[in-house]
Amino acid sequence: MRFDERSVVITGAAGGLGQAYAVEFARLGARLMLCDLKDCGESEALAREQGAEVLTAKADITSLSDLEAMTDRAAEAYGRIDALVNNAAWWGNLKLQRFDEIEESIWDATMAVNVKGVWLACRAAARHMKSGEGGSIINIASLAATYGMANVIHYTTSKAAVIGLTRGLARELGRYKVRVNAVAPNIVSTQASANFFGDKLDRAVGATISQQAIRKPLHPSDVVGAVLWLASDLSGMTTGQTLMVDGGVTFL
Repeated sequence: MRFDERSVVITGAAGGLGQAYAVEFARLGARLMLCDLKDCGESEALAREQGAEVLTAKADITSLSDLEAMTDRAAEAYGRIDALVNNAAWWGNLKLQRFDEIEESIWDATMAVNVKGVWLACRAAARHMKSGEGGSIINIASLAATYGMANVIHYTTSKAAVIGLTRGLARELGRYKVRVNAVAPNIVSTQASANFFGDKLDRAVGATISQQAIRKPLHPSDVVGAVLWLASDLSGMTTGQTLMVDGGVTFL
């Protein structure tokens, strides 16, 4: 599974899962566009250590103009966009609370990043995929959507919307040879998860593992393989699907 001469756009690439995707795509020969509101310098350096060509951009996932400028730059530099990994999301900065205690402003911000941002990034990248040889869009959803995670209903709802968006876009874009799929991980060992659960992290991970068929914690490397497969030609007839990477909690 190689990505030589192929270009991959990754949102939310400054750290965590986004950084893990960047390093592995780089190792397999991809040319990268890494974007985030934060500085992507560390991810860029790690990808360049793998010999990859790397561009970075500071982009607001809720701004269509930012995303169009970023994808235009990638397409101009690399000649095309072959894959988009929609990784940017609000997660670590949220907190556990009842649905009727969530502030409206936090609800709106979660939807803006986790739903509108995914839609806009798809919109910006698909323009180039449709006019070229097609491509693959991978939207990062969550077990929260299929399991129905309580006490973080804004996040759960936003990730359910990502799954619906994925299915609808797969039907719209299939005629252009653009595939759209989602990956739905369980709790992954990242700094964002640590920030979200705080001192409840060990308890949350333990409770989650107890429901898994494979009883061990998920690490970024466990999710990367699914994303690489969906971006590759090996999944050429797979679209509109949600691939659960949750250790066997949900069977679709």
